Amino acid sequence: MNYSVGELIKADLYRYYGRYSFALLCKNMLNANRGFRYSFWLRLCQSRNWLIRVIARLMHRRLSTRYQIQIPPNTRIGPGLYLGHGTAIIVNEAAVIGKNCNLSHFVTIGSNSGKSAIIGDNVYIGPNSCIIEQVVIGNDATIGAGAVVVKDVPAAVTVAGNPAKLISTKAPGRFVTHRFEH
Repeated sequence: MNYSVGELIKADLYRYYGRYSFALLCKNMLNANRGFRYSFWLRLCQSRNWLIRVIARLMHRRLSTRYQIQIPPNTRIGPGLYLGHGTAIIVNEAAVIGKNCNLSHFVTIGSNSGKSAIIGDNVYIGPNSCIIEQVVIGNDATIGAGAVVVKDVPAAVTVAGNPAKLISTKAPGRFVTHRFEH
């Protein structure tokens, strides 16, 4: 399903608060919510209006340097992106990220071959995690803090460690709150 830029921004805001409004949008743009502020400008980089797109790309570049977040504007990301702590996140432009994904601080989704990870819906990726090369992460998966994922992760499981191994099938995806379901 294709979403408009406005729908993606609403979905991202919903993930932080479980609701959305224009007042809440304004508050978060003026406030210190780095994660939402970054995703707002990232989403606007895909605007159909050339002037908005140019301004958004300049802001995206500025915030990428300021917050040390590198998510290329053409990365395919579903609605409901949540950037926990809004700092030090690197995502390869070939990555595909589903809806309602949490990216914590110091997460790297990388590739040396140009083929990056495919991440399902409702996935939580914990702090200091690395997802390397062309792996598939199933829906409702939880990637524990410090995990190094080098193999596919099935749906509805929790993995942790280096290399990441299955540690639980209980309450997968429990850290993905305020899921955007449209």
